[in-house]
Amino acid sequence: MHALTRNARLTGLFYLGVALTGVLGFLIVRPQLFVADDPAATLANLANHESLARAGVALELGMVVTQTFAAVWFYRLFRTVDSFAAAGIAAFGLINAIVGLMSAAAMATALGVAVNPFGDAATNVQVLYLLSENLWGVGALFFGLWLIPMGWCVLRSGWMPRALGWLLVGGGIGYVLSAFLRYLAPEVEVIAEALAYPASIGEFWIVGYLLVRGVRPRTPGGARPGRRRVTAHGARAD
Repeated sequence: MHALTRNARLTGLFYLGVALTGVLGFLIVRPQLFVADDPAATLANLANHESLARAGVALELGMVVTQTFAAVWFYRLFRTVDSFAAAGIAAFGLINAIVGLMSAAAMATALGVAVNPFGDAATNVQVLYLLSENLWGVGALFFGLWLIPMGWCVLRSGWMPRALGWLLVGGGIGYVLSAFLRYLAPEVEVIAEALAYPASIGEFWIVGYLLVRGVRPRTPGGARPGRRRVTAHGARAD
């Protein structure tokens, strides 16, 4: 397997890990524990389903690990295309990981309060889960920002469909706008969510492309980089 394709597939695998841990944590585990308008119910859920709550923290940590590796491997993949943009992907991706680490700490603290209550335990637990939720709310800025240089690298490299590159750039901008809209105009949350949909489509597309096809770099003559061919003057690298 070509080294570039191998790096691409590893990048896709780490990005898939981010998606899987995120879906399991946010869409499956968290709704079973956190009740937005009932602190007592949130406390009871954590106390009665301690194993599930611990799994939620573990999934958050899993997302931190896979996000970190994805950020680093995107830099490794695209650094020869545009080193500045590749560094942007890595930097913004690592900030996403830091947001996840802070959220995991808030959730772990909430679980500790539920298991060994003190003070107004229900209020404390609810505030910590709200803190976790809003860390991801403001963190949407960097989930959007890291897609913009990613899309730019897709466009510059020519390794993937140009439509994917533009979708990532546009989706990243939409994601950033959705973070502002969520807090400036909470009454139009539906619009804020809609602005994030293109980003989600672009992310799943690039994950699938990296895993299934890797990258398809071509020289103008049609030969793949790194291959050698025999000519009348002997073997030479393309």
